[in-house]
Amino acid sequence: MTAVPEIDIAHLREWVGRRQEAEQRIDPFPARALAGLLDHAEAPAVGDALPLPWHWLYFLETPARAAVGVDGHPERGGFLPPVPLPRRMWAAGEIDVEAPLRIGDDARKVSTVRSVEQKQGQSGPLVFVTVEHLLSQQGRTCLRELQHIVYREAPTGAAPLPPGAPAKDPAAWRSDWKADPATLFRYSALTYNGHRIHYDRDHATQQEHYPALVVHGPLLATLLLDLVQREASASRIAHFDFRALRPAFDTDALTLNGAPAAEGKGASLWTADSHGALGMRANVSWA
Repeated sequence: MTAVPEIDIAHLREWVGRRQEAEQRIDPFPARALAGLLDHAEAPAVGDALPLPWHWLYFLETPARAAVGVDGHPERGGFLPPVPLPRRMWAAGEIDVEAPLRIGDDARKVSTVRSVEQKQGQSGPLVFVTVEHLLSQQGRTCLRELQHIVYREAPTGAAPLPPGAPAKDPAAWRSDWKADPATLFRYSALTYNGHRIHYDRDHATQQEHYPALVVHGPLLATLLLDLVQREASASRIAHFDFRALRPAFDTDALTLNGAPAAEGKGASLWTADSHGALGMRANVSWA
């Protein structure tokens, strides 16, 4: 039996308040590449607003090869606390929009570790790290984002997924979508995400004991926002939040779903697998 790593939560909390800053031009190529991946007939160009949440293609970490672990993730430490639990995922997030970022303009990103918390889950200890990102252009804050990262133990063998909650909401908007290895690889490349569960089937199934390649949570969030921005293009998004409830795999067909909220204040969004189980739930509010 694998020993449970010792978690010194007091030491990890020393990272709270740690901050890093970066500047980058919002170059048109990543947006053009993602537009192709999403099958858009046209790509945004210089001077256009960058669609939400396409800012995830920018300000990427570029660790040296020697600083990457066997799973393809950057090794722990540095800006984020060195949580000793091996499996990590971007579990949830929130974005408040003051103004869109503009393609072709310089932008600034300030990131701050806001909290580090330990909890006990059904499968063992969990550590939650919340990071705030502020993105600005021309001295004005455009986006404020909270990123919630969860760390947990890795399974020692194959285990069935827990039963998913049924997606009961009636969908006003619906689109069928199925991942394939090329799509997952291309999104990994666009976001400089080296985690091998998204493109290395042997690693995903034999080392991390998933049933297939894992669909990126941020990709699913991007697809849901793509759906709502297509179906309600006249509305401007002021807030977006999402939570991953159950992993999605390249072997299963998904549906992307949405429905306007009461009183026209926004919309609810969700993914469902071929069995109707919820995978990700999200919400948008209009400005």
